[in-house]
Amino acid sequence: MMKYLSIFGFDPKKHNVKTEMLAGLTTFLTMSYILAVNPIILSDAGMDKGAVFSATIIAAVIATVTMALYAKMPFALASGMGLNAFFAYTLVITMGYTWEQALAAVLLEGVVFIILTIFKVREAIVNCIPLDLRYSISVGIGLFIAFIGLKNGGIIIASEATITGLATWNATSLVAMGGILLGTVLLAMKIRGALFYTILLMTVVGIPFGVTHMPDSFSLVSLPASIEPIAFHVDPSRFLAFDLDYIIVVMTLLFMDLFDTIGTLMGASIGAGMVDENGNVPNLNKALMADAVGTTVGALCGTSTVTTYVESTTGIAEGGRTGLTSFTVAMLFFVALFFSPIFLMIPSAATTSALFLVGVMMMRPILHIDFVHFRTGMPCFVTMMMMPFTASISEGIVLGMLSYIIVKVCIGQGKQLSLFMYVLGALFILKYIAPLI
Repeated sequence: MMKYLSIFGFDPKKHNVKTEMLAGLTTFLTMSYILAVNPIILSDAGMDKGAVFSATIIAAVIATVTMALYAKMPFALASGMGLNAFFAYTLVITMGYTWEQALAAVLLEGVVFIILTIFKVREAIVNCIPLDLRYSISVGIGLFIAFIGLKNGGIIIASEATITGLATWNATSLVAMGGILLGTVLLAMKIRGALFYTILLMTVVGIPFGVTHMPDSFSLVSLPASIEPIAFHVDPSRFLAFDLDYIIVVMTLLFMDLFDTIGTLMGASIGAGMVDENGNVPNLNKALMADAVGTTVGALCGTSTVTTYVESTTGIAEGGRTGLTSFTVAMLFFVALFFSPIFLMIPSAATTSALFLVGVMMMRPILHIDFVHFRTGMPCFVTMMMMPFTASISEGIVLGMLSYIIVKVCIGQGKQLSLFMYVLGALFILKYIAPLI
């Protein structure tokens, strides 16, 4: 059996089957919320909710299996949060595009991504990011996912006076906090599978308190809804008419997905020590191709941009290191097609601990960042802080790199930057000024 697992990059001398599969289960449980959230968001754009549920899973399975077999890395993919909100609330509801035209924009973005990946442009972008900034990306993602965890667990809430604040303690936030404390103790005791066991226990604990909602016993199993109402319903008419606003939309999606994916792959890999001596991620271009394929297939199936999930860090923290982890996630997504009520009953409060504690783990690279010199310290700080403050990995990377370029030029060290860095800087500036033109 072990020889067949080599297709996932699995080496029995280095890896453990149970660990890889447990890691995949942990990742799935942590990111399974997308199965409930994505249909709700895209249905606001006028799309069939049941069809979106099935399309979300189909796209996630294809993209994640590609990651498992082609890139052989422990990352899972699905329709991205933030990107789906941009699709529904900005493109369709605010800007007035039909959801078919919005799907066409996602499809175009995916095709461009495939082209950029084939010619290794995306890999070149990654490799030109200075090492200090790479470390700060990992730290920034850690802060971001910890923030998401606290928000999902009802521990912090929005506040008009202070932007965010501590919520009044209730059953949901107590379950979430209990999970953080339990997970910390289990990790301190070095119990393998600590994050998964914590999610499981907090789901059970949440039942008597009404935090975990038990599904109807007569609907535990259901046949998947057809994707026919939304599959292949792409309308590229605005692009074919050379609509400038529409082209800017495609470019915006391109930037958002590009740097979300790069940030997740680099940050998680650095945080887990899955890099070479130069800080480069092995099989990076293949991982980027899996992301590009996922976006393209997802658009054809009828869902918003597919991206590499930052929640993959929870499985990596459990020891997942090969494509067997991501393949496990893909198979669980497939099973979810038929057992959706069971998987959807896991409350967000139960996954708060995994997100928060992985955030703690991802703080480690901060020890390698040069904060003594402002020429590196300030851009790294911008990268780290803007991710949680803007709720966007891509914005943190873009603003961090822009500040790095500007500071280097202003102190007379512009010659240290590659031509590619200058090209990226110009594109980043265009990204922000294009909507003002």
